Amino acid sequence: MNKQDIVSKALSYFDEGYACSQSVLLAFSEELNLDERTAKLISSTFGGGMGRLRKKCGAVTGGFMVLGLKYGNTDPKDMDTKLAAYKKVRDLNHAVEEIHGTSNCAEILKKHATEADVTERKHHKIICRKIVGDVAGLVYDRIV
Repeated sequence: MNKQDIVSKALSYFDEGYACSQSVLLAFSEELNLDERTAKLISSTFGGGMGRLRKKCGAVTGGFMVLGLKYGNTDPKDMDTKLAAYKKVRDLNHAVEEIHGTSNCAEILKKHATEADVTERKHHKIICRKIVGDVAGLVYDRIV
């Protein structure tokens, strides 16, 4: 799959109503041999900045999950793999911050949407959809 296919897939999931975190992970699930149901469940509570806590952006945490599946460690003593994966997570986070000024859900919403927009769930179209696409593309660049 190419980058545009992955981005389109993530946006399609988001447009269906999946959380930002789910949309990013689901876009890569086939490539990572992760069954769709498991991907949906694992990432389901990370939307809205982690369970609507408005902390780390859900799209970003979905990207972290993809990086973990691709580069994470399975041996707790394998510090080289663990630290290399952590570096990839920091790199993705930095790239998102370069584009959007932050990777914190509340701060992103404050910059782009009013409280009324969020209450009426308009923020999804105002900013969240764009971030889902951006993160899917950034993750693609890091795993190809």
